[in-house]
Amino acid sequence: MEGLSKLEAAIGYRFENPELLTRALTHKSHAFETSSQQPERLPDNEQLEFLGDSILGFLISEMLVQRFPDYVEGQLSKLKAYLVSATHLHSVAVAIELGEYLYLGRGEEMSGGRSKRALLADGVEALIAAIYTDSGMDPVRQFVTGHVVGSFDEQRNSEEGVGVDFKSALQEAALSRGLPMPRYLLVRETGPEHSKMFTVEARVGPAYAERAEGTSKKTAGQRAARQVLESMTQTAAASSNGDGEESGYLGVNGGAVDPPKPA
Repeated sequence: MEGLSKLEAAIGYRFENPELLTRALTHKSHAFETSSQQPERLPDNEQLEFLGDSILGFLISEMLVQRFPDYVEGQLSKLKAYLVSATHLHSVAVAIELGEYLYLGRGEEMSGGRSKRALLADGVEALIAAIYTDSGMDPVRQFVTGHVVGSFDEQRNSEEGVGVDFKSALQEAALSRGLPMPRYLLVRETGPEHSKMFTVEARVGPAYAERAEGTSKKTAGQRAARQVLESMTQTAAASSNGDGEESGYLGVNGGAVDPPKPA
């Protein structure tokens, strides 16, 4: 494994306490395997991951409020869901080549742990906590601004959803709420072969369903996922304010929809 100074150069931060960086890179599989060879078990990165998740959520919320002062809560929540998602954090880890520096157990190494999405996303969160523990919030804010937010701007929330994987964000939102996994159904195809329009419905259990159109199935699916994610966010906000409970089967703009026909 290469020296960690290269990783420090990649993230633009040099640790005062290098042991924090080592801990952030230590997966529990490696700590477990080495415990039999040492009187005390080597600390792994799980607690740092736990702390980093909260720090990241706070900083992303702070940055979005500052960057988009006119956005409503639902819009901000969609952007946050993407920026803190495992999908996006995995891309951050790949960009800084984090996988090269992880300390893994033999079994995790052989099963391709260095490229696993969840493992790498957890590593980014642990790294964030390690920087915070080492030097406080300012250097963490710089890391998140430069590597997690990056060149993210309002265009990423445009109609086409450039750069935002709303399907992945919706899946993670459903998991966090204990809801069924999203399902996507092709409702209809219209227009000539050279200029087709597709209508796709996204569902999360019986409570949420939205339809959207697009010039491709992928675009229509992303738009439908975005609408369901917004509906879920609005429902959660209303429930927390005591305005009501989750409603029944919803359609586009909250209207009822007919069950789609199999594609």
